[in-house]
Amino acid sequence: MVEPSFDANALRVLERRYLRRNSEGKVIETPDELLWRVANTVADVERDIDPGADIEAVAASFHDEMARLRFLPNSPALGAGRVGAQLAACFVLPIEDDLASIFESLKQAALIHQSGGGTGFDFSELRPSGDQVATSGGIASGPISFLRLYDSATEVIKQGGVRRGANMGVLRVDHPDILAFIGEKADPGRLQNFNVSVAVNEAFMAAVESGDHYDLINPRDHRPVRRLLASKVWNAVVRHAWYSGEPGVLFIDRIEEENPVPKLGSVTATNPCGEQPLLPYESCTLGSINVSSFSRGTEGVAWQELGQTVRLAIRFLDDLIEAGSYPIEPIRRMTTLTRKVGLGVMGFADMLIDLGIPYDSAKALTMARRLMSFMREQARTESAALAERRGPFPAWEDSRLKQQGLLPQRNATVTTIAPTGTLSLLASCSPGIEPLYAVRFDRRVFEEELFEQVPRALLEQVRAHGLDPLEVLERAGETGSLRRLTDLPEDLRRRFVTAIDLSFDWHVRMQAAFQEHTDNAVSKTVNLPEEATTADVQAAYWLAYELGCKGLTVYREGSRARQIMERRRAGMDEPPKSAKGEMRACPDCEEPIPSGGRCLLCRACGWSACISPAGLEES
Repeated sequence: MVEPSFDANALRVLERRYLRRNSEGKVIETPDELLWRVANTVADVERDIDPGADIEAVAASFHDEMARLRFLPNSPALGAGRVGAQLAACFVLPIEDDLASIFESLKQAALIHQSGGGTGFDFSELRPSGDQVATSGGIASGPISFLRLYDSATEVIKQGGVRRGANMGVLRVDHPDILAFIGEKADPGRLQNFNVSVAVNEAFMAAVESGDHYDLINPRDHRPVRRLLASKVWNAVVRHAWYSGEPGVLFIDRIEEENPVPKLGSVTATNPCGEQPLLPYESCTLGSINVSSFSRGTEGVAWQELGQTVRLAIRFLDDLIEAGSYPIEPIRRMTTLTRKVGLGVMGFADMLIDLGIPYDSAKALTMARRLMSFMREQARTESAALAERRGPFPAWEDSRLKQQGLLPQRNATVTTIAPTGTLSLLASCSPGIEPLYAVRFDRRVFEEELFEQVPRALLEQVRAHGLDPLEVLERAGETGSLRRLTDLPEDLRRRFVTAIDLSFDWHVRMQAAFQEHTDNAVSKTVNLPEEATTADVQAAYWLAYELGCKGLTVYREGSRARQIMERRRAGMDEPPKSAKGEMRACPDCEEPIPSGGRCLLCRACGWSACISPAGLEES
């Protein structure tokens, strides 16, 4: 049997969150015992769904892949074997335009958060603020008021959960309250437990391109209530994303085009990080493969070994659907109708480094396409083999997959690219498909605790070039990058690409390359330098649309006081001060905005400007 080799940071995460404790709070489980608990629990379901399976052998295979840190399931699955554990990470809940539905979904979300899952909601069915409420004769408060309510409830629930609750709030671009929604997170104190995204459709994007107006539709009666210039709304999205990193965009028509089971409903929302579009009441089990474990330097990639791990991971994720409990019956029913799983990657940047391929190169994009194409092919091969023994997912007959001529599949989807924040810490690799954030940085974990991160390969490569790692890290510390240290060997400077070294188009092109062979969607952050402009943000969004991405999130360095990852640099312990002071009028819409601080932003229309040494410059 393989013994796990978790590093010090991983052991701290396991101890704080996942190892069993007794009634006195003392840890009573080792990391290896945790892996066996998960492996045995998940394999045991095959007694009922896969007669003839060698349960002990399957469990050992599951254990060894996790112990080698080559595959890890989504972190809720680490609770397998505990009474009542639900093992999926991603859920979408419906919200209908009545008070009972709103509070029923809130209750359901509370149960999901308590067990470590994240939830997505589409608030577009709620009538706009100021609209009439027929039953009471009152005035509707609108979707944003309920978005705030959900956020407050999550804040309370997370205190007793395994990890903090996470949500995605979505609003269609044609909802009458769209401008207020776009500006809601301009105040850094609001919606701390929500990511927000605007669902934009093809008609809106065409109107932006042509300079046309478009209709805002009241969801209560589906009638137009007014028209807006599409470019004004688009610019508001861009300016707010530049200012605070949100909202993101979801290209909702494109997502729906790839809905594998349209007869079961439309996809209108995703999980909190945007990579998993789901029908109302669906959940999905995710897992990720540490692809750096299969890179062999100058010898290339161990494709056969990778294929074996992919197939075993798909079997694990399908078993996981059976092994977990579900908070409510509608979730169990919808999840087992489609049996969606999402296998993705982590350690991609580490893999490129080992192969000597710069992240910002055509070779890297080619590797991304080849890797994900291979993984989906292997995943579908295994899903077909499982369907032959266990039966296809129940909604198979009416699925697009059958219409496309695929062999019967056990799972409606098999691939997803998740951000792998926790998993990459456990596996000691780079997260998801992201480039290195910096050559030395701190990652925020457990709200306040910081874990210092230095890529292991960097230390090895620096020593191999006869250099002192400590000296190189010290010199790179201010920028977090090797590229500006022109006296270093070119191979080092090209190989160790960091997020801030990249222009936005390389971020977007990498996301698009993976999306080509991903059933669901791709979680990727387009990191921008602090000096990036709104024109850069707009270009990134537009390029993502043109290249076939299903959504996009941007983040400009320093646009939030707290970041999950921060480069080690002078003055980093002093967070940016929020702009406070007297009110002034927005030059675009004349709404009041706070004056003072370095940057100004109008929450009503998205106009923004920053104070430079030369004076106020509109961005």
